[in-house]
Amino acid sequence: MAYDRHTSSGRVAGEGQRSTTVQLAIDIGVALAAVVLVISSIWAYAGVGYNEQAFAILERSFEERRDRMVWLNVDPLLDPLRSDPRFTDLVRRIGLPTQGSHQQ
Repeated sequence: MAYDRHTSSGRVAGEGQRSTTVQLAIDIGVALAAVVLVISSIWAYAGVGYNEQAFAILERSFEERRDRMVWLNVDPLLDPLRSDPRFTDLVRRIGLPTQGSHQQ
């Protein structure tokens, strides 16, 4: 499936290709909005001390293998969660260095 607006002959793509491209753009926008909503919810819950809710979303994100999880160790908005043993356990399960571990 081509997402280029030009066909191999250099002509402008037909209406079918345009609608496919528009649908792809919509799908990408929806997916990006979902990612932003998830991380924003975690930040909000962590920021107001609703750790149970924050960890519930973090666990779901881990199960869904969301790529944003690789930033757990450096995201300052997650600082309120770092002292919780669940945070260290989650970092370990993801495979990130835990506090006190050494990278060689």
